[in-house]
Amino acid sequence: MTVAQADLDAVAEQLGRTPRGILEVVSRCPSGHPNVVKTEPRLDDGTPFPTMFYLTCDRLAGEIGTLEASGLMKEMSDRLAEDEELAAAYARAHEAYLAEREAIAHVPEIDGITAGGMPTRVKCLHVLVGHALAKGPGVNPLGDEALQLLGDWWTGNACGPVTT
Repeated sequence: MTVAQADLDAVAEQLGRTPRGILEVVSRCPSGHPNVVKTEPRLDDGTPFPTMFYLTCDRLAGEIGTLEASGLMKEMSDRLAEDEELAAAYARAHEAYLAEREAIAHVPEIDGITAGGMPTRVKCLHVLVGHALAKGPGVNPLGDEALQLLGDWWTGNACGPVTT
């Protein structure tokens, strides 16, 4: 699978650096720009990289940062400890994430480790939202929740449509 150079260039601009290990763009904002990429579990330099769905849009990342600063992660972690159904759904998201990454490559250093705190806590909403955008509704319940709280995050900014 080859990633288009225009997408690699867009991600480089979003990140402010050359992207590494991108397998594909798995989510785009309504303007057509990449906002989540799927990455190799081991980067070219040998570094293990557990974050399979990497959020690239700086605008979206900023909005998620605001949610994180609100105390939402602690609230979600507390709910996981109290709500067995939510905890089970979050554990299924963790298992699906692991299985998909393992299908790409086995990396012993990150075996059993996803990202974002799964399966027992919430430590990074960026990862959970990236997972939700990549896989669609119903896979990561807390990613879905955070995405809902973000609303129409792409409106009112200078992000224009992709030109080809």
